[in-house]
Amino acid sequence: MIHWSRVNQLRDEVGAEDFREVVDLFLEEVEEVIDRLRADASRDALEKDLHFLKGSALSLGFESFSTLCQNGERQSASGAADTVDIDAIINTYEQSKTVFLQELPQHS
Repeated sequence: MIHWSRVNQLRDEVGAEDFREVVDLFLEEVEEVIDRLRADASRDALEKDLHFLKGSALSLGFESFSTLCQNGERQSASGAADTVDIDAIINTYEQSKTVFLQELPQHS
């Protein structure tokens, strides 16, 4: 679910002090898009939103979430936005976030 070596690599790249800021910014920005996904039944910006989420998730090691976003982005790009399982994407994000926040201290 979480690619911990990527998390450690990012921490090494930005430094331990700035890492917490990166995590906070990631969570804030992703939560905004997740809220939009929950509210936007029209799915007008779905491909763009999933592209953003995919990239953000990859940078912080949210592997399963990123994969679902990538698959949804592809579906949306091919004209099948209505078949994207938004609930699965949101649930995987929530599960990943929980695991990440619980296990992060062990990986510091």
